[in-house]
Amino acid sequence: MRFNNKVFDINTHPYLFEDVCKSKEDLDFAIKITGLYHNGLAAMHEVFARLDCAKIDFSVLSPLDLSSAYGRKLATNEQVKELVEKYPDYFIGFASVDPSEANAADALRYAFKELDLKGVYLFPALQNFCPEGCAPLDDIAKLCIEFDRPMLVDCGCSPYPNLTSKYSHPLQWEEFIFRHPELRICLSRFAWPWNREMYMLMLKFRNVYTDTSIVYFDDPKQMYHQMFTVDMGPKWLDRSFRHQVMFGSGDPGLEQIRQLNAIRNLDMREESKELILSQNALEFMGYKKDMRWVHD
Repeated sequence: MRFNNKVFDINTHPYLFEDVCKSKEDLDFAIKITGLYHNGLAAMHEVFARLDCAKIDFSVLSPLDLSSAYGRKLATNEQVKELVEKYPDYFIGFASVDPSEANAADALRYAFKELDLKGVYLFPALQNFCPEGCAPLDDIAKLCIEFDRPMLVDCGCSPYPNLTSKYSHPLQWEEFIFRHPELRICLSRFAWPWNREMYMLMLKFRNVYTDTSIVYFDDPKQMYHQMFTVDMGPKWLDRSFRHQVMFGSGDPGLEQIRQLNAIRNLDMREESKELILSQNALEFMGYKKDMRWVHD
């Protein structure tokens, strides 16, 4: 299998790629949304060099449909499809739709069926919708289940500016998860600072995942130590949650290489690190089935 023994970054975005930002207007909008005023445009050879340096095999790219909140998209599904076709050795593509738009389900069906994108990405705090009670989410979930695609949700504290937190709480998703037990869903960033609620959801629901794109203090090594050995019991991640955590950087915005090195240096079984860096992403995306809880 093409993806065996590969390292995945499940949570990345092409907002500042030179192949996506074709105009000053595109770049200005991406910088306004992300607050990355000092980053500038990323040449594709620089993107690949960073991935190679970090020893990340595949970056899972998600665009973001901000039609309702901002009247435009922060990269499009079609652009992600083009990136995957142009650079298949580096990228896997997800779609994004705006649940507040009347055509969201049709747009997602097209993205799955015609563009062959492998999941859907939502960002409630930035797309300005409340997950709890959002009826269109059920149609989106049904399409994900029909096409065997996962849902990736930006949850918890984001590094992006000017966002309120009320739509980022993981418990906004609990009733939705109850209704869709067949849906693989990742609530990103360990939902920090609501990480205890995130642990509870993962205990209750085996179809719930999270990723490591936590907005860190000091540096990733210190933050992961605090999260995984102080806030959690020192063996919780290694014993209880190792099948439900994936490596995700949230790139752009956080330091991808340092995040990955911090995961590689965690005090846990090598088998657990392999799950976090590789195998869990394969299961989440549907490339492998029935992996969890086998020979554990």
